[in-house]
Amino acid sequence: MADQVKLYGVWNSPFSCRVIWALKLKGIPYDYIEEDLRNKKSAQLLKYNPVHKKIPVLVHGEKPICESMVIIEYIEETWPQNPLLPTDPYERAMARFWVKFADDKGPAIWRTFKSAGEERENAKKETLEMLRTIEERAGLEKKKFFGGDNIGIADIAFGWFARWFGVIEEVAGVKLFEAHAFPRLHAWTNNFKEVPEIKENLPDRDKMVAHFSGLV
Repeated sequence: MADQVKLYGVWNSPFSCRVIWALKLKGIPYDYIEEDLRNKKSAQLLKYNPVHKKIPVLVHGEKPICESMVIIEYIEETWPQNPLLPTDPYERAMARFWVKFADDKGPAIWRTFKSAGEERENAKKETLEMLRTIEERAGLEKKKFFGGDNIGIADIAFGWFARWFGVIEEVAGVKLFEAHAFPRLHAWTNNFKEVPEIKENLPDRDKMVAHFSGLV
């Protein structure tokens, strides 16, 4: 079908969830295909993403789009209802700035989970610096979300705060995202998680803890 939408993803991937959230917020029906990356990638995934062989992949009328934030930009341009980007050019640029910041700085928290010793300490310092920057520079003291009163593309980019951050802290045995140290960011996280399209499409926390604990 020319307009059929399919999403290839993994249940515990924040990158897959980014796309799910965008589709749900836009009200776009889609078919979801769960991939088993630990055992064998499907022939369809290798067909649709032969370059990186990764999820997520959105297929729209047999046209594949890869990379989570690239996919969301495509969704935004293809289905303009319930916009995720502001109309003002400067505000759009700022939203994309924070998206890039999320992708550039976010991996530090994952390194606290995957590393040890000096490398872990450096990752913790990088994570705290990222948190302080968002707390102090994102303007969240005046806004419910990054773009104002409505959820947008930058919020989706930082969506892993809503579940993955706490899971990684628990499994790694570290505590970095303290409410007293980052009150604005904590308030934003709570606002984000209460949006129905987000709340109903967050992976189960206990299942995630069990999964990531098995990787340590």
